[in-house]
Amino acid sequence: MPSPRPRLLPWPAENGKPCYLVSDDSGAGYIARLADEMETVQLRTGAELLAHARPLLRDRKAHTGELRFVGHRLAEALHDALRVAESRGMRLEDREEPAPERG
Repeated sequence: MPSPRPRLLPWPAENGKPCYLVSDDSGAGYIARLADEMETVQLRTGAELLAHARPLLRDRKAHTGELRFVGHRLAEALHDALRVAESRGMRLEDREEPAPERG
C-alpha cells in the first residue's frame, strides 16, 4: 500500500528544491533507510556543533571570523534540523487515526 503522501528527504534535489520519496514499502526500502541514517547524522552533527559553539560564543576574545564561521554552521544545522522535524511531523500525521465522527 503506497504511503498517503511523499516523504520529505533530508537532502535537496539538484536544483536546490525539496526532494521527496514516493514509496509503497512503508519506510523499509533502501532510500528510506538511507534518509533515516542521514537524518541521524544531521541531528548528531547539529548537537556536536552546538556543544562547540556555546563556549565560543561566551568567549569575549573570539574573533569575528570564528563567530561568523560558527554562525553559518549553526544556520546550516538549524536548517537540517527543521527539515528533519518537518519530514517526521508529516509522517506522524500520516499515522494518526481520524477522529471518530460524532452523531
